[in-house]
Amino acid sequence: MTIQEISATRRAFLQGTGGLVIGFALMPKIPVFAAEKGVQAGGADSLVTLNTFVRIGTDDTVTILSKHIEFGQGPFTGLATLVAEELDADWGQMRAVHSPADDQVYANLAFGLQGTGGSSSIANSYEQFRKAGATARAMLVAAAADEWRVPASEIMVEKGRVRHSGSGKESGFGALATKAASIKPPPNVKLKDPAKFTLIGQELPKLDTVAKTNGQAIFTLDIVPDDLLVVVVAHPNHFGAAVKSFDDSEARKVKGVVEVKQLPQGVAVYADNTFAALKGRSVLKVDWDLSNAETRSSDELAADYAKTLTEKGVTAAEKGDVEKAFGDKRLKTLEAQIVFPFLAHAPMEPLDAVFIKAADGSLDVYNGAQFPGMDKNTAAKIVGLDTSKVRLNTQITGGSFGRKAQFGSPYMQEAAAAFAATDQSRPLKHMWTREDDIRGGYYRPMYLHKMRGAINADGRIVAWDQAIVGQSILGKADLDSTSVEGASDLPYDVPNVRVISHNVKLAVPPLWWRSVGHTHTGFAVETFLDELFQMAGKDPVEGRLEQLKEDPRYAGVLKKAAELADWGAKIPEGRQRGVAVVKSFNTYVSQVVEVSALADGTPRVHKVWCAVDCGVAINPNVIKAQMEGGIGYGLGAVLFDAVTLGKGGAIVQSNFHDYRSIRINEMPDVEVAVIKSDEPPTGVGEPGVPPVGPATANAWRRLTGAPVRSLPIVAVTTS
Repeated sequence: MTIQEISATRRAFLQGTGGLVIGFALMPKIPVFAAEKGVQAGGADSLVTLNTFVRIGTDDTVTILSKHIEFGQGPFTGLATLVAEELDADWGQMRAVHSPADDQVYANLAFGLQGTGGSSSIANSYEQFRKAGATARAMLVAAAADEWRVPASEIMVEKGRVRHSGSGKESGFGALATKAASIKPPPNVKLKDPAKFTLIGQELPKLDTVAKTNGQAIFTLDIVPDDLLVVVVAHPNHFGAAVKSFDDSEARKVKGVVEVKQLPQGVAVYADNTFAALKGRSVLKVDWDLSNAETRSSDELAADYAKTLTEKGVTAAEKGDVEKAFGDKRLKTLEAQIVFPFLAHAPMEPLDAVFIKAADGSLDVYNGAQFPGMDKNTAAKIVGLDTSKVRLNTQITGGSFGRKAQFGSPYMQEAAAAFAATDQSRPLKHMWTREDDIRGGYYRPMYLHKMRGAINADGRIVAWDQAIVGQSILGKADLDSTSVEGASDLPYDVPNVRVISHNVKLAVPPLWWRSVGHTHTGFAVETFLDELFQMAGKDPVEGRLEQLKEDPRYAGVLKKAAELADWGAKIPEGRQRGVAVVKSFNTYVSQVVEVSALADGTPRVHKVWCAVDCGVAINPNVIKAQMEGGIGYGLGAVLFDAVTLGKGGAIVQSNFHDYRSIRINEMPDVEVAVIKSDEPPTGVGEPGVPPVGPATANAWRRLTGAPVRSLPIVAVTTS
């Protein structure tokens, strides 16, 4: 997906913001993550604000305000590194917290509003956060110069200490912070020469790791104020269905159930505790109206998708003369159709939110907000408050993969509606279970790709014809770039190319999934290309290198991955290797995968060699972790994952037993090489996902002789 698409579309869903909130804690038993010991030393009173992103503690700690949510992808660490580098701070004094929700002050520069997505956190913040650090440094130096009556040019800063060599005077940041805050920030600051970086490029430990491993970290689920009301909502088993009627007599008999109410999204059960809420919901009797529901099965949808191919689509790319090329009888040709299933995001922490009404009538909302302004505005509108009366407190979150970046905040709509339906005298926690999450929609859409390719006697692909059928994530009637990215901008030099997109409308709500369009286009392009090279007797690495357009970064990662794997060396008996290279979100990743077959005939992935070029490497440790995580996530999906609609359109899967992640004993050994680069930094949260699927499928085809024409590779059990 392009940054322009994200920016133009998401901006339309956000309006207005509140002022800058320094920070607070509601009560000692429910600290906000921003004030946790080990993440931020001291309370808000001990901090001095030097600029929008930097605060100095009296204990010399430096706290950065992250405008991007931390859900495991590393912005706390990455953004703190940028500030620390220019501030000349010591890494041990760095802390990070979420910023307030403010779409102007804390806007993602790629979107024009506050939000995390599109692997943009570091890319859009690289210069901004470096300037914030450099500005804070200049203010501290100016304060020291004034305090010590010496020229600022004679003062140096190193590892969190401010020194004047001539007089021997020295200070930490904390003692100078108050005076520094009174100094007018310089309008322009000079940033460091990258050759003098001391922190950027180093494998620094992540700031949030300790709190997450010792139990100090506070997630939304951990927030348990006194007199808490828990609410869960019964949803239909068919997308597009609505409540016709319900019988709550048995639910009300459950000890602890307080109330049952109908909401626009379903039937809500309110209780004094989670167990009672779930028990009450389990005995609800709801009659659902299916008149507007999706009642086709996944098999029926696939058949209808195939029929759509006969209709006129939208041209996404066209050059040369495809039909003329395919008419050349001297060429070898190949055709294929590939079906991609619906995919749930399945983060470890399902959707949840806490609402607490203050004595002055204002409202605090706690949740993992990927787009906090959107969530804040939605909550304010539904509860009936001005946005200035709502504080959205972003919490660290147990994953997202796109799940919490929803148009119009439909989850927040449900949570806020549940709170608005009460008298608001009790704090309320709205939560989804794992089953709610798997069955809740907002999936990566189901897609069908129809491919045609032609290759000449020299083993070069000379014609490429691709048609893609699926839902528009952006809800567009014309071309949706998220449906075709990675195909419409084919990286290979093919003289005759045509890519057609067909949008279909379903009642199943779609959403971006980690790496968006590249989840399916990367697979389709890289597996079909590999088949063409095999048909021509061409080595898959050499074939790619020969036809890659003049972009040395593509070739660079492909060559590096092949080098890591010792491509061409003897492979252990019973194993095969596959390769793929995909550029997504301006980051280049190539992977080589080695597989064998288990006794039951299913794949076992032993090793993945990965090369990544993401421009300037802020923290290779984080980059490698994101590649490893993306490989595990993508591999689980390509091997096992599918949400299917059964007979009549009912959702089949419900939890990790039938929509499962890759298990620890199935995780392959992963070796990652980060390409040294002077290019501007790009994202790493998503680009590790796309190549692992096609590389695995290519290895599997070479091992078994059978190309992968539908995913997952391991058949889904729907009984």
